[in-house]
Amino acid sequence: MKENQLIHIPDDKDELGKVEISPEVIEVIAGLAATEVEGVGTMRGNFASGVVERLGKKNNHGKGVKVELKQEGINVDVYVLINYGFSIPEVCKKIQENIYQTLQNMTSIQLTEVNVHVVGVQLEQPKQDLEQSKKEQGA
Repeated sequence: MKENQLIHIPDDKDELGKVEISPEVIEVIAGLAATEVEGVGTMRGNFASGVVERLGKKNNHGKGVKVELKQEGINVDVYVLINYGFSIPEVCKKIQENIYQTLQNMTSIQLTEVNVHVVGVQLEQPKQDLEQSKKEQGA
């Protein structure tokens, strides 16, 4: 079972107390930062996140992101499907830069690695997105 580890944010002043950030927060931020990049189709989740999504909890923004707290620092692994027609190396580089910059701006956390794993190429819009865009055009 996964330990509930927290990331301590160092601060020069301990006058007001300490700040701790859960790894799940980092997963959500990294997931949102990755999906902002043009060319990213979807994030790949695991079986458990797929079941949760089907049961109605759709805002699983940490899907496809794994955060590891190591002695050397924090590693982020992102699993994505890239849209057909985009340069995979360019999209992956933009994903790495956006995740690194977003986490730096929002949390002041220094990452040691941002690893992007391309697990597939998405040839068309997912069925849900296609239905949503049809509804929006009709409204």
